Amino acid sequence: MPALTRLLALLLTACALSLPAAAHDHDEHERARQALEQGRVLPLTSVIAKVEREHPGQVVKIEFEEDDGRYIYEIRLLQRDGRMAKLKVDAVDGRVLKIKRKERKE
Repeated sequence: MPALTRLLALLLTACALSLPAAAHDHDEHERARQALEQGRVLPLTSVIAKVEREHPGQVVKIEFEEDDGRYIYEIRLLQRDGRMAKLKVDAVDGRVLKIKRKERKE
């Protein structure tokens, strides 16, 4: 689980840099925890494992959102070729709904 450890370190660092963002992150975390406890979403570890199998790369950021009643994990992934990809993943079944890729700057 080294990838998960690095992700946790990145998230904790981001929270420490901005108190208002940390308050938002706490609310986001609480909503995600409640949805998981109620069985409405998959565990984040399951979603990350699926995403990393289907889209090789390193997870660098994760956000949990509710969009029109649908729970979404927004995952930023640094791909092997150096490009950044933003994936919108259905938190209920782990299906990738949308992928946006940024070209690598030379």
